[in-house]
Amino acid sequence: MTAPRIDTSPAVSDEIRQTTCYMCACRCGINVHLKEGRVTYIEGNRDHPINKGVLCAKGASGIMQVTAPSRLKAPLRRVGPRGSGAFEEISWDEALDLAVKWMKPLRETAPERLAFFTGRDQSQSLTGWWAQAFGTPNYAAHGGFCSVNMAAGGIYTIGGAFWEFGQPDWERTEVFVMFGVAEDHDSNPIKIGIGKLKARGARVISVNPVRTGYSAVADDWYGITPGTDGLFILSLIHCLMQAGRIDLDYLAQWTNAPMLVNGEEGPEKGMLVKNAERQPFVIDRRTGHPAPWDGPGVEPDLGAEWQGNRTVFRHMAEEYLDPKYAPEQVAERVGIPAGRIRGLAAELAQAAFDRAFALDRPWVDFRGNRHDTMQGRPVSFHAMRGISAHSNGFQTARALHLLQILLGSVEAPGGYRLKPPYPKPVEAHPTPHFACTPGKPLSGPHLGYVRGPDDLALLPDGSPARIDKGFTWENPFSAHGLMHMVIPNAHAGDPYRIDTLFLYMANMSWNSSMNTARVMEMLTEKGADGEYLIPRIIYSDAYASEMVAYADLILPDTTYLERHDCISLLDRPISEPDAAGDAIRWPVIQPDREVRCFQSVLLDLGARLGLPGMVAEDGSPKYRDYADYIVNHQRRPGVGPLMGFRGNGDETGRGAPNPAQLQRYIENGAFCQAHVPEGAAFFKPWNAAYQDWAVRLGLYETPQPYLFSLWSEPMRRFQLAAEGQGDRQPPDHLRARLRQAMHPLPIWYPPYGDADADYGYPVHALTQRPMDMYHSWGSQNAWLRQIKGHNALYLPTAIWEGQGFQPGDWARVSSRNGVIEVPAAHMAALNPNTVWTWNAIGKRRGAWALDKDAPEGVVGFLLNHLISELLPGDGRLSNSDPVTGQAAWFDQRVRVERVAAEDRPAGRGAQPQFPILPDPPRAGGGRGTSFLRKLDPDFRRKSGEGAA
Repeated sequence: MTAPRIDTSPAVSDEIRQTTCYMCACRCGINVHLKEGRVTYIEGNRDHPINKGVLCAKGASGIMQVTAPSRLKAPLRRVGPRGSGAFEEISWDEALDLAVKWMKPLRETAPERLAFFTGRDQSQSLTGWWAQAFGTPNYAAHGGFCSVNMAAGGIYTIGGAFWEFGQPDWERTEVFVMFGVAEDHDSNPIKIGIGKLKARGARVISVNPVRTGYSAVADDWYGITPGTDGLFILSLIHCLMQAGRIDLDYLAQWTNAPMLVNGEEGPEKGMLVKNAERQPFVIDRRTGHPAPWDGPGVEPDLGAEWQGNRTVFRHMAEEYLDPKYAPEQVAERVGIPAGRIRGLAAELAQAAFDRAFALDRPWVDFRGNRHDTMQGRPVSFHAMRGISAHSNGFQTARALHLLQILLGSVEAPGGYRLKPPYPKPVEAHPTPHFACTPGKPLSGPHLGYVRGPDDLALLPDGSPARIDKGFTWENPFSAHGLMHMVIPNAHAGDPYRIDTLFLYMANMSWNSSMNTARVMEMLTEKGADGEYLIPRIIYSDAYASEMVAYADLILPDTTYLERHDCISLLDRPISEPDAAGDAIRWPVIQPDREVRCFQSVLLDLGARLGLPGMVAEDGSPKYRDYADYIVNHQRRPGVGPLMGFRGNGDETGRGAPNPAQLQRYIENGAFCQAHVPEGAAFFKPWNAAYQDWAVRLGLYETPQPYLFSLWSEPMRRFQLAAEGQGDRQPPDHLRARLRQAMHPLPIWYPPYGDADADYGYPVHALTQRPMDMYHSWGSQNAWLRQIKGHNALYLPTAIWEGQGFQPGDWARVSSRNGVIEVPAAHMAALNPNTVWTWNAIGKRRGAWALDKDAPEGVVGFLLNHLISELLPGDGRLSNSDPVTGQAAWFDQRVRVERVAAEDRPAGRGAQPQFPILPDPPRAGGGRGTSFLRKLDPDFRRKSGEGAA
């Protein structure tokens, strides 16, 4: 017999187009295979600097996003009550005319009554510019409930932060420590990096209450008690300072540790001592006299005292050598034995100092001093939402940066390296702008970094200027706004009422809100006049998420393979420490529905509204669409959204608009890089060669060297105000928390949620995204659903065995805000007083074109129902970090009770359940009942599903 001939490598495509993935925030390069114009396969682009061909399950499953039955197919206008899902399809002209009809009177009379907030989109440079042109102060993106503590804590301390701002020196680090890193962020670069470390025997350590993902492959795991990371870090600092294992030369040269703190009573107490030119200075240890901090040859004295004023370093020693930070004092609270704390401190010191090395690379610092080598410190850190989403997260992020600095490892070979356009000092960022005038744009960007109380977004009567109360005494450093407070505040009319809520990619009626059940009610409640308390809601999304049913007007977006996008140095670029980088997406396929790229729609709306910068002199639209904007818009002469192929196509960074720019990107794999010169690759904030390169590229207009800020003057200004100093004073009920939270040195205080332990809620409850899902849309993806189709509440051994849980049991979980009943599972690798689950797996039944009996809706669940958006007591204080307004998701305390499997009615799903959302008109897709019928064939009749 002749064996059959089998083609083991059939052609999967007749064309390959290269673009940028959007299935998470890594922005990997992808090759999209097409056959007869249809997507057949997605693989990684081996030539791309971010992923180098590596592609995760999310990226490969992008093919299912462009065929998802949940895709919206045309503009929709609500014709039934909110939440009913009753819509009619309308044309784009009708939709845009209606939006203009609602928005134009607001711009002309009260622009603050439009609130524009976006979710996990990657076009905030454009959306912020649009909102600024409209003139509303009410704009922000999703960072306020994601990771603003990480961003702001880093910017105020080192001029950059973890995640998109920098990364470890994977090639040289010997010890890598992760704090609170889940798997959804930065997954491919971290996986590649950890692979490199493992291959050469470097140590990987994880500090996380939950041992999953990266923690599971770590060489050592510290199952810390949630909310105590800052105390743990300060205990490590205590050990290092006690042992003298810190980099004194680094502190003296590159930080404000040698500057003097004013010790005199009065309005300047605690501020840095200034000279006649209002500049801080140091004491030169050679002369014992004051000297400029940036003077050539100056040798700052870390231990100086001058006219009764002591250095920042002496204040640090007094604070961190206090016995309250000794491992023996903190061990019980952090859940880590004292010996292990001391052991980790010793391991960090050994890596930084005993395994130190020097690169043979001469460089010149900003003072003009020449260095023959670059001192390496092969210890690095990474952190993310796990330490950020607490009410003490800002100070915890600062503490971790302080730990890096004491080891001399930030921007040093082997340490943590910043990515262009960072590093940037706080002074390089704008302050927030909020003063609105009918018919006029704001005078500057909404979001920024305050320097003191004078920068707060307050109206003349002292009330908040923003609907989310961003940049107020309640949360002064809210650099990303407070998206989680927009709906509750608008519903309450606190600080005022709005007319139109404009949302993009923000699933605020489900997993992107706290107190979700109540938020859904807020969206539908009416006032005494019979009108909705939030009169109008416009929503744009590509898919039929839970939020769709609550909108009055739907503007359907494209999927990411059908659109242009700009991953810009003005926004969230794809830079690496050794290269500035940006990228594009472009329509590798054309949509088969009446949908439009939201950014093009925004520019169209801007032109119809006559917004400045969006109309030509004759009143016609200035930009044809988003692609035209990307190519021709300039923020300042020669600097636009994309740095590559400018002018005649040969200029990088600065140059005139090039009509062929997008085509050049497409020909180059959809990205561009500008490499940092070798001699400028490290010590960027102080390296003269890097500063000059950054100016040439257009990152800065002039060199901007600066010192790391261990003692924060902006924070001290707020402390002074809380102490009664200055003309602008906080409300009395906030003075105590400002004095505590705004300490100029990194400190630790208990998370506000810990108070619930005294009211019968002793257990910590966490939620995190899995590696295989990032956006909400991941859990409607047909391929990804096979990995995680539903979630369970994971219980540690102490709770599992203590309450007699058995496989198949459920858990009743209660908080001061609500009760849920959910599937339970045992997990040993978990902090003994913590429970957790995956976020965004649980869906509301009827959403996302999933079957009404899909497991995500029947047994999937959210912890969000248990989390209040407000702190207990009067005053409507948000459940957030008091410094930044970061949503304190991870402060949650609960009580857990066993519900035996045999005690539950057959077919009873996770609780609470909500009425099934009817289908809005969308792009096809059928529904079945197989899962629910297996669970209980009679469920549909008993639940009344057929009448929904």
